[in-house]
Amino acid sequence: MIEYKGYVGKVEFDDEAAIFHGEILGTRDVITFQGESVSELTQAFRDSIDDYLAFCKERGESPDKPFSGQFVTRIPHELHRQVSMAANVAGKSLNAFVKEQLEAAVEKVAAKPKRGGTTKVNTKAKPRGKQSA
Repeated sequence: MIEYKGYVGKVEFDDEAAIFHGEILGTRDVITFQGESVSELTQAFRDSIDDYLAFCKERGESPDKPFSGQFVTRIPHELHRQVSMAANVAGKSLNAFVKEQLEAAVEKVAAKPKRGGTTKVNTKAKPRGKQSA
């Protein structure tokens, strides 16, 4: 994953073409990018987002925001009641309680190694040495 101006891109490597390619996630518009090296890929990613934002501005349209911060989820009514009661007992609004629980769940998942023994890599940090697969 790669991030710029709040937009997140998913990157894959095509070993037949020997090129990295990616797509911006979380928008209705299709925004892609590619490069033969990490630096070329990173620049193409940023250029694609900047081009997209400029294109929207020229047309007088609002660009898709990657995530609005709101989502609707359907849960069984009994679970809804239990969550609401738990929030009340914790002295929090339902929204604050659910947000806190989601943050904890994401943190827990992010801390677990992924399949194949790989671990999450912080793409914002500078590499400390050669990574092994």
